[in-house]
Amino acid sequence: MAATKTSSGFRYYMHEGPESISFELAGSLSGEAGRELERAKRSVTSDRSLTFDLTYVTEVDTAAQKLLRCWHDDGAQLVAKSPQARAIVAAITGKGSEFIETTALHLTWLPFRVPWLGAIMLMMSFLIAPATAASLKPETIQVWDEYVKAAVGRNDQRVCPGSVFLSAEEATGEPAKLRSGEIVVAPAGPNVPMKVPSGLIHDWMGAVFIPGATLPDVLRVVRDYERYRDIYHPYVAGSRPIAVTEKEDRYSVLMMNKSVIAKVALDGDYRSVYTRLDDRHWYSITKATRIQEVSDYGTPSQHSLPASEGTGLMWRLFSMTRFEERDGGVYVEIEVIVLSRDVPAALSWLIDPIVRRISRSSLVTSLQQTRDAVRLSTAGISRSSSRPIPSSPVRSFR
Repeated sequence: MAATKTSSGFRYYMHEGPESISFELAGSLSGEAGRELERAKRSVTSDRSLTFDLTYVTEVDTAAQKLLRCWHDDGAQLVAKSPQARAIVAAITGKGSEFIETTALHLTWLPFRVPWLGAIMLMMSFLIAPATAASLKPETIQVWDEYVKAAVGRNDQRVCPGSVFLSAEEATGEPAKLRSGEIVVAPAGPNVPMKVPSGLIHDWMGAVFIPGATLPDVLRVVRDYERYRDIYHPYVAGSRPIAVTEKEDRYSVLMMNKSVIAKVALDGDYRSVYTRLDDRHWYSITKATRIQEVSDYGTPSQHSLPASEGTGLMWRLFSMTRFEERDGGVYVEIEVIVLSRDVPAALSWLIDPIVRRISRSSLVTSLQQTRDAVRLSTAGISRSSSRPIPSSPVRSFR
């Protein structure tokens, strides 16, 4: 471990492990130093968690504050062990200094020292809130319904004739990133997860470009519910179609929580409505019509709990997906909105970044698996479902 000195005299130490990466920062962090740090971060990060220790940082300019806030919103952990650093982190995150972490979890080094301890600490911090039973409250449902209604309104604006169909088009350079093979995932707003009465709303956007594919290729895969277990392994343990028509699909999916602590599965029914705007533009809206927790999944005491009861890992799910064929392939852009139980306020500083990281990683994995399945299908390797894309009334988009 060696110190790296930037042109401004700012120094950082990078500690790299198989599960996480930690940067220990020192000196005055300017926008220029932040950009150099960003380059270092990009050179080593993948799905590993990030920690930035600001204990020895003396000041942070506006540009660097914005950069650190983005990293924090994306799930990075900010650590401050001195009063000055705590004030800096409080200004960046908008949290009171009493909620600023004063010691690093050191997940970077734990895998080397005690391989199982780092993983258990991570899972315990994520599962400590849902460890006890919770029930969905009427006031939580009301806020959820209002939030989903607003999201549908935004989607309606996008699919109107003359509108920008993909939100990725409004971000400079994002279409080029997608065409280069990058999967772009980000929270839909600045405060995700959003705290609501007795619950949390998780709202994430993701996009992927599938080169060489056509809309029928993509829709054939995403509507092949019998193969979800193979496509989205290992998180989907089972799936089956219930009723499939030209415009509306109903199906069930059994999702697994892979934690070694809480053996919980989520058994749900879903309804997806597909709308064809023209030959190159489709969109779908999916809603979970039933979600039940299966407690002690895979054990002799396995049993289903009543709907809206249990640990509250996921009470509601709603998603909107837009498909556009152009540039020699298909763009797939999805917004996934999930309602879960809340977490204690005293633990939110720890759990929120972890939840963000897990949410991001889950969506990236799902989009990657979709792209891989479409590529296999178009290559003729896997065509277990070959039903044609259903016809439906065409509504002019452009």
